[in-house]
Amino acid sequence: MTLNDIKAFVEAEINVPPSAQHFLQDGRPVTDTSKSLAQLNIQEGGVLAMAVRSARSSRRPAQEHTAGQSAQRSQSGSDPEQARLRILGDPVVMAECRRQDPELAAACSDPQKFQDLWRIRQRQYEQVQREKEEQVALLEADPFNVEAQQKIEEIIRQQRVAENLQKAMEENPESFGRVTMLYIDVTVNNVPIKAFVDSGAQTTIMSPSAAERCGILRLIDKRYGGIARGVGTATILGRVHSAEIQIGQYNLASSFTVMEGKDVDLLLGLDMLKRHQMCIDLKKNCLRVHDDEISFLPENEIPKMMEDILEKEPKVEGPDGSTIGTTTGTVEPGTSASSTGEQSKAGPSSNVAPTQPSSSQAAAAGHGNFGPSQPITPESIAKITELGFSREEAIAALRQVDGNVELAIGLLI
Repeated sequence: MTLNDIKAFVEAEINVPPSAQHFLQDGRPVTDTSKSLAQLNIQEGGVLAMAVRSARSSRRPAQEHTAGQSAQRSQSGSDPEQARLRILGDPVVMAECRRQDPELAAACSDPQKFQDLWRIRQRQYEQVQREKEEQVALLEADPFNVEAQQKIEEIIRQQRVAENLQKAMEENPESFGRVTMLYIDVTVNNVPIKAFVDSGAQTTIMSPSAAERCGILRLIDKRYGGIARGVGTATILGRVHSAEIQIGQYNLASSFTVMEGKDVDLLLGLDMLKRHQMCIDLKKNCLRVHDDEISFLPENEIPKMMEDILEKEPKVEGPDGSTIGTTTGTVEPGTSASSTGEQSKAGPSSNVAPTQPSSSQAAAAGHGNFGPSQPITPESIAKITELGFSREEAIAALRQVDGNVELAIGLLI
């Protein structure tokens, strides 16, 4: 069928003249209506958008109002109806709209509601742009003002940083993931302990509580006590000169520095790694000791310290209202999308949905980046841990997708 054939069918069904029917493909008008669907590459299940515009032969009051709307569209450079049709006709654009502005995506089925929301988003975006321009104009008013030039330089620098962060999150999102620490199971004086392998530590360190459990607290030589200084300070109680540690199939002699203020029971430092020629094999995910390979523990068997780290670590603002941990790099989404970053790329003149510009409005509406926010409950965590993931992984994934269990499982997989 050609588009002219379709126009005839539409006219017969809903009494819309062919002259008022305008086809859109990928957001662009189709001018040659003699083409067939096959020539336009419309396959089974595909969507071809059609805008209906009435002829304005007479200027009745209602038509005057419509003409005013048309003039407003031409002035603003954006047609809400065309944008709505494009969103409905392109699954990719619809998915992006749902991610950036769920409220606007939900309004696509109601033309009037969509148009109202679109206008609100557009006005807010224009207000933000005006404020930016006014601020820059004020700073540029006196080109010889050193303080003003410094502020302009800082604005430009912040824009570059934001662009760099956005690029990293789009092209290299794995760099924002949490790296699992390297732990192995060892035995000290027949007491099982989870040891943290740290080639960056100069000496092997044990906590006082672990030394007491292993029965070697009485062997501490307090003459080796003192204060350890680095990132902060810690009290060194002393040193155990000789104790037996079993790693894999080998019983190895070791010495331990007993130190307070450590979050791990036992930290295997560089002294042990070099003394027994151990090799950290990240490709096989194991610690090789001579002919034995000791696999590093999966995250669900690692001591539960990550939640405290995530809660206490400083955070910085990221794109779309998200926050990023400065220590672990863990990304936690905000309650809304940021208008400035996304709108500066799309803008109201492009026929895609503008992003949600007001975080307070999104929070009031109870919407996040992935639809209505859902609380993180023990039941939702249990659904994920039943699939073999750790509780920490489940909580982190649920936080990233606003509590949506299905999306969290898909993210982890």
